[in-house]
Amino acid sequence: MDATNDAPLPTASEGPDAAPGDGRDETENERLDRNWNEMLQELRVIQTGTQILTGFLLAAAFQSRFDDLDDYQRAVYLCLVVTSILTTVFGLAPVSLHRALFRQRAKSQVVHVTDRILQFTMVGVALTLAGTGMLIFDFVLGRAAGIVIGVLILAVVIGIWVVLPRVVRHNHHIELRA
Repeated sequence: MDATNDAPLPTASEGPDAAPGDGRDETENERLDRNWNEMLQELRVIQTGTQILTGFLLAAAFQSRFDDLDDYQRAVYLCLVVTSILTTVFGLAPVSLHRALFRQRAKSQVVHVTDRILQFTMVGVALTLAGTGMLIFDFVLGRAAGIVIGVLILAVVIGIWVVLPRVVRHNHHIELRA
């Protein structure tokens, strides 16, 4: 508790939407509906990106220079195809979950499970992006360049998708206490 504000700050597990006194006057059902709609917007972005990337990877095997890949590059490529396809499956899973539980009064479970699915999907997207960069640079400039760019892309993704939100959340909590 903050001495200047009697409302407790939300914990990391509760998230900002669970904060009492956050200025929203909504019921639990309204909050779940809002969270579900926000997740749907995130899913639309992720689904488009993963489907385009998966299509690119699948089409690459049919290009004339595909035969120029060495064994390492082929192994990386196949791992990327599997990762990309699984990421697409995860990105579409909330739709199936929602359909299966539609009108079953399970919105809370759908929102909770979808949150977890989105986290797995983001990991898949990060690995696919870094791996694709690595494969392309490996093919064009060599193994060392591929590894460097793959690690660099992964570092940027972690910085922007993991570290930045934590810094913003931390600063937001500090502002709430002030």
